[in-house]
Amino acid sequence: MEKSSGKKTAAKKTNSPKTAAKKTAAKKNTPKKAVGKKPIPQKSAAKKSAAKSACKASPERKASKKKVSDPTLDTVKKCCSALDDKKADNMKILDVRGKSPITNYFIIATATSEPHLRALAGELEKTLKELGVKSVGRDYNTASGWVVVDAFDFMAHIFLPEQRGMYGIESLWKDAEEISF
Repeated sequence: MEKSSGKKTAAKKTNSPKTAAKKTAAKKNTPKKAVGKKPIPQKSAAKKSAAKSACKASPERKASKKKVSDPTLDTVKKCCSALDDKKADNMKILDVRGKSPITNYFIIATATSEPHLRALAGELEKTLKELGVKSVGRDYNTASGWVVVDAFDFMAHIFLPEQRGMYGIESLWKDAEEISF
């Protein structure tokens, strides 16, 4: 009797060239898994288009697209109302968010005379104080015909008619959106 060593002998597997080619092709077609990330389930084209059309039609989605109120813009509009009450001419609000590194909005207005210019600037500062907005600064030179009131998130430029045409601030910011109030 022959003794068996107790070890099982493993038969060598030999792959045919066709089987090896199939395995290589299968490896190329399967996406590699990213380490530490869960695989993202893929949707069919029909499911994707159905999901898009369902989202477009849903009233919940339409309700969520309502405009969010901007508190700075509300303050700007109140300041424009105050300037309008003091008879400022040719007022404009320019939205310069993303275009100017120093502020978000410009108020541009015209005064009829030097005393009117000072009165408009004073009314603007009074309105800012009532709204609880601290004015960063006021730049005014009696000979310039131009007052700038800086409220950080917006700036008000009040000109005499000649200076407004000469400085052409609207043409400098012609790519800014004009906002109605």
